[in-house]
Amino acid sequence: MAKKVKTVVKLNLPAGGATPAPPVGPALGQHGVPLMEFVNQYNKMTADKKGQIIPVECTIFEDGSFELALKTPPASSLILKAAGIPKGSGKSPSQKVGKITMDQVRSIAEEKKIDLNTKNVEQAAKIIAGTARSMGIDVI
Repeated sequence: MAKKVKTVVKLNLPAGGATPAPPVGPALGQHGVPLMEFVNQYNKMTADKKGQIIPVECTIFEDGSFELALKTPPASSLILKAAGIPKGSGKSPSQKVGKITMDQVRSIAEEKKIDLNTKNVEQAAKIIAGTARSMGIDVI
């Protein structure tokens, strides 16, 4: 018999570095999730991706158990990493802060394709390029 789902909580956490402190504690504690079990499981699953932000979808069941589903890093963090800059422009599109190549856009699109609403790499690349432009990063 299938377990009954209580709720689904989505969090963006540093890979291999989650702690029971906020945002994990308040988000999951109210649903009765054992925090250290969640933290240990998440950190073990993301240990090879240290330095990235890895979104996780935590499905919490009525009996207090949970399942984790990892997502790909946010497009904005992949774009910043490719451009080699710490943050995007606060005044885009008038203020440009970096550049990335179309090849970099395509590789990000390949990585993000499973989380985007398209299966076509060229369409995914257009989505990523639009995100880059909105961050003040030129696509060349």
